[in-house]
Amino acid sequence: MNGPAASTSRPAAAAPVRLLHLEDSEPDHALVLAQLRRSGLQVAARRIETRAEFEAALEQRWDLVLSDYHLPGFTGLQALQLLRARAAAQPSAPPLPFVLVSGQIGEDTAVEAMRNGAADYLLKNNLARLAPAVEHAIDAARTQRARLAADRELQVSRRRLSELAQHLQTSVEAERHAIAREIHDDVGGSLTALKFDLDWIRRHAESPAVHQRALAALETVTNAIEASQRIMQNLRPAILEQGLVAALQWMTLRFEKRTGIACELRTGGGFQREAVGLPPGVALVAYRTAQEALTNVGKHAQAGRVVVDLTLSGGVLSLEISDDGRGLSQADLAKARSFGIRGLHERATTVGGWIDLSSGAAGTTLILSVPLQGAAPPPPDPSDPDEAENSAWSVL
Repeated sequence: MNGPAASTSRPAAAAPVRLLHLEDSEPDHALVLAQLRRSGLQVAARRIETRAEFEAALEQRWDLVLSDYHLPGFTGLQALQLLRARAAAQPSAPPLPFVLVSGQIGEDTAVEAMRNGAADYLLKNNLARLAPAVEHAIDAARTQRARLAADRELQVSRRRLSELAQHLQTSVEAERHAIAREIHDDVGGSLTALKFDLDWIRRHAESPAVHQRALAALETVTNAIEASQRIMQNLRPAILEQGLVAALQWMTLRFEKRTGIACELRTGGGFQREAVGLPPGVALVAYRTAQEALTNVGKHAQAGRVVVDLTLSGGVLSLEISDDGRGLSQADLAKARSFGIRGLHERATTVGGWIDLSSGAAGTTLILSVPLQGAAPPPPDPSDPDEAENSAWSVL
């Protein structure tokens, strides 16, 4: 079937294709336009010849660049390189497809053009494929623009999600610091005063029954004071003021005593015999990572032994917690509410670090790595420079 209507692929009301044509021959330019319009494409074209005109024209909006190979003072491949260099310098700019059309182009030149990013190439003596090539190049560029836009939106969404997670951590920790302070000031003070009163009653009681009841009440109050101190320690680890090694020693000893699981702390590198000054927040991140890992081991791993290794080598702090338990299955990691490991990753990123996790039949190993040279400080907490969080990994 002959006639323009048979090959029309765009609606009549579609916007014309904005075509930038690098061509030094006016007749060839007219031939190209006639071929495109015969195929049903509406074209708004501009013909240019020189490199300077091409660079100036790229400041305007175009749907497609159609280029001859031999041009005054430069070639179609050089024009393509200019276009790609401009795209690299302006990654947010929409991609501009490039189609090479020439009367004399060898196979090697055509292959080089395609490798450099040309959408297609055609010969001037066979323009039957011109309109489909133009439409395909424009559609491919439109798809690429949509993908780039989606990627940018995804990156923005991920950044906002990370910022939200960090904000939530900061908010929770600020609240926990406030709770710890209230427990210390109000609850702890009241319990201490009550203990003094009960002891006074015990010492002045004339009845043996009152004396015994006062002793029992004193024991209850003492247990309550110890519980409040334990809660405050979990909310805000004051032990960190003595250094990360001392805090981990205290934690591993408590863990072994509480669970009956053998727990060994090993230090190496810069931590072996000297105190190490850590950037703000790093000590707390390491402490909380160990705390959450040990909490998970105690609740779920069914382990008999845990080893905590703390080393400093090459400017990188490394904290490794390994156990000989049952390991984590894919089902454990895929739980819908398995936020603990994700929280560990988020916490590590606040100081420029990362988490590696491996698990198998021989147990589970979790490694926190933090480069100390370029460690980023955690989100500021005006109420408490020592960030704190209770175990979040234990939801596994």
